[in-house]
Amino acid sequence: MTARVVSPARGPLVGDVRPPGDKSISHRALLLGAVAEGTTVARGLLDAADVRSTAACLRALGVDVRWTGDEAVVTGGDLRAPEDRLDCGNSGTTMRLLTGVLAGRPLEATLVGDASLMRRPMLRVADPLRRMGATVDLAPGDTAPVHIRGGALTGIDFEAPLASAQVKSAVLLAGLSARGTTRVREPSRSRDHTERLLRAMDVTLDEADGWLVLPGGQRPRARAIDVPADPSSAAFLLAAGLLVPGSRARARGVTVNPTRAGLVEVLGAMGAEVVREDEADDVEPTATLGVTPPAGGLVAAMLGGDLVVRAIDEVPVLAVLAAFARGTTAIRDAAELRHKESDRLAFVARGLRALGVDVTEHPDGLDVVGDPARVLRGGVTLETRGDHRLAMAFGVAALRADGPVTLDDGECVAVSYPGFWQDLATLQGG
Repeated sequence: MTARVVSPARGPLVGDVRPPGDKSISHRALLLGAVAEGTTVARGLLDAADVRSTAACLRALGVDVRWTGDEAVVTGGDLRAPEDRLDCGNSGTTMRLLTGVLAGRPLEATLVGDASLMRRPMLRVADPLRRMGATVDLAPGDTAPVHIRGGALTGIDFEAPLASAQVKSAVLLAGLSARGTTRVREPSRSRDHTERLLRAMDVTLDEADGWLVLPGGQRPRARAIDVPADPSSAAFLLAAGLLVPGSRARARGVTVNPTRAGLVEVLGAMGAEVVREDEADDVEPTATLGVTPPAGGLVAAMLGGDLVVRAIDEVPVLAVLAAFARGTTAIRDAAELRHKESDRLAFVARGLRALGVDVTEHPDGLDVVGDPARVLRGGVTLETRGDHRLAMAFGVAALRADGPVTLDDGECVAVSYPGFWQDLATLQGG
């Protein structure tokens, strides 16, 4: 754990930066490449700890994964039983999606992770996989270690109790090797990167009456995959550009997938203009994004329901923006954030209060009292809990403080955005 001191912005943030590859898509490119027929080349991968955990687990399962820079070459084939436990590090996506992949394989494996991941709930994935025929054992409290014995699966109709891309993806990945048809329906639409990649890799996946319909006995076909930049990472740069007067910062090559567009909608609801340029569309739609603050400053908004589902990873930095919006911003339906790398609702609230912001915590959200003219309290040390998104959100907040702010662990950003501090410095002319 390495502390980092973040100083107030010394001037506008100006320039273009390409954020790292999308974390969700990077995981899925590796996992689908591992079970595909042929050799998949994934370019633009996020080279960070979470995605490296997925690659390491696949190698332990006998998959040929060759990784250089931001490109990986993955040769699909039969998975073999690992010689040791599969270490998923800090990555919930690795643990949950890999459990889905292993459910249909005739082998046993145990998945573990770091202290944070070992506390996160796994029953939501284990339950539908058990119904399909896999044996999934969890620790008391329904957490990891996850011990799975896969084998012959049968497709099910699964109505998810909550919208979760990880749960949905685990069931679909298991359904590839199941007998019969697997159908999945969510109460609202979660991010659809798995569906897009499956179809791009020639898997038949239909939609009917709100159900995703996947016939079993299919194997993806390898292809080249260009991973776009991550909107959840771009969010921190765009937020910094909104908070520092006179800024003209843009994020290049970002996926603007509608199921990830919650950030754009929230910024619009708060009065900001989001400009899209250089738009393109392959497996994922992409664009260069820039933001322009409203003349009178940001305004408070009500954030809940499907909108929060589509911006769940951006909630910490949106709460920071809310501290500078006129009025009280209400964030609801975000209880899932209590089960991330940290209890993000609790520690966002604690950090903002230390910076001088009035925050009320609710079981599923926050009320943040904003002021466009606010200057945050410097000279404080904020607890990040080793959570990359908290560290970046507090780093953005520090740009509008009256003195330096210390983060107790600034290097945890490496989980999703290893170059964050350098990119922030570059936009400030450093």
